[in-house]
Amino acid sequence: MPIVNIQLIEGRSDAQKEALIEKVTEACVASIDCTPESVRILLSDVSTQHFGVAGESVAKRRAAKETAP
Repeated sequence: MPIVNIQLIEGRSDAQKEALIEKVTEACVASIDCTPESVRILLSDVSTQHFGVAGESVAKRRAAKETAP
């Protein structure tokens, strides 16, 4: 039974998450020959304040982009 854990920066819609679950399930079925019923997918939303890139939180990076000329 494949278990796929995906962490996302917050902000995706429920429809986007449903599409992701569908496509990841299809990829598991196609690549490891399992049944769709055996696939488990866990989505976790991560706050932009709790996700860092290059030494800064995503929240800080996005704020800087918004104020840049």
